[in-house]
Amino acid sequence: MRYIFNFPDIGEGLEEGTILEWYVKKGQEVKTGDNLVQMETDKVVADIPSPRDGTIVALFGEVGDIAIVGEPLVEIEIEGVHGEEAQKEAKKEVEDEFAPETEKGEDLDEEEAAGVVGTMETAGKSAVLAASDEGAEKEPEKEDKPTRKAVATPVARAMAKERDIDINEVKGTGPSGRVMKEDIENYKPSKKGAPKKKEREKGEDVTYEPLTQIRKAISKNMINSKHSAAHMSVFEEVEISELINIRSKYKDAFAQKDVKLTYLPFIVKAVVHALKHHRQVNSQMDLENDRMIFNNRYNIGIAVDTPQGLMVPVIKDADQLSIMEIAREISDLANKANSRKLIMDEMKGGTFTITNYGSIGGIFATPVINYPEAGILGVGRIVKKPVVKNDQVVPGSMLALSLSVDHRIVDGGEASRFINSVMKYLADPIALLME
Repeated sequence: MRYIFNFPDIGEGLEEGTILEWYVKKGQEVKTGDNLVQMETDKVVADIPSPRDGTIVALFGEVGDIAIVGEPLVEIEIEGVHGEEAQKEAKKEVEDEFAPETEKGEDLDEEEAAGVVGTMETAGKSAVLAASDEGAEKEPEKEDKPTRKAVATPVARAMAKERDIDINEVKGTGPSGRVMKEDIENYKPSKKGAPKKKEREKGEDVTYEPLTQIRKAISKNMINSKHSAAHMSVFEEVEISELINIRSKYKDAFAQKDVKLTYLPFIVKAVVHALKHHRQVNSQMDLENDRMIFNNRYNIGIAVDTPQGLMVPVIKDADQLSIMEIAREISDLANKANSRKLIMDEMKGGTFTITNYGSIGGIFATPVINYPEAGILGVGRIVKKPVVKNDQVVPGSMLALSLSVDHRIVDGGEASRFINSVMKYLADPIALLME
């Protein structure tokens, strides 16, 4: 028999993924657990394994195509049923799921039958969901314009690609609206529609590139955060000459153990200590159940700038880690983020986030909360400034901090007290060891 393996949900809220690489081809034998395809989602790059032993009959999609969760990914022939009977079973399974309006017993010619069994083109791809939709504005559903799933024959699909025609814009005249080769030959693009791909690419003024899964996720999450949380920001500066001396003293010892000591591990430790005294900042609001959720764990998200876009891996239970362990964890997670090797568990469970834009450039900013968390701390560039110590003006090293909080959860006074606590630990790093 033939088994159609649908793209599974490999993460919370996942709706689609981009095909990066096929590991198999038509006619290839596979075993359960063999990797079939590499998919890029909004958070990770993951290999999808085969759920069955068998022979690959069809691949649904090419490199760069969007795959929708729950829709066909590959078709596998399982030993036991062959030939015409297997084709009928596969045809029925596809028709039942994607073309229920097809009349049973309808006679199809060879081109039409091949289109049902082997190839389908899908339009109306959904965007990636954010971590939470609470409070986000939602567009009303349009019942008169349902999402269209175009079904096409292999010949029609090949002709459409050759002529740079979006097959989902073509009205099919075949059974159940199936797009036939005659439809492609007779297709005339709407004047109101977008120009063909080649016509767009000929322009010298702009360059078109498709949105990546991670960029779509960043866009949706940022908008959701702004719509769902009442942002308030507090800006401060802290003199960290003592912290600089401590780092300089120990960085060579850390390097001998293949650990790079930056200022960020100290900041993580300072934030954790401050969160223990200000639990409101380590919480989130559950409006659906009219309650607050106070986190008893201290899982610190670290925003990492990667070539693909912003990613936020999480240091779990940072309160139980030493400075060296935090430094090693930061380095490992950053390397995984840049090489797209993070697993889903390393991206989940954050209770507070730190973004260190100062390592690249910038002093103050208004960081966007990683919703539904209650706060995010932005770390700016260290700047040399004159400061007053013991009534004397002396050179100082000032670290800029920008704290954004959800004002529904954290009042202005509590936000100020929290950032003051962080500043105290950074100005006097020994205090991190004394509590």
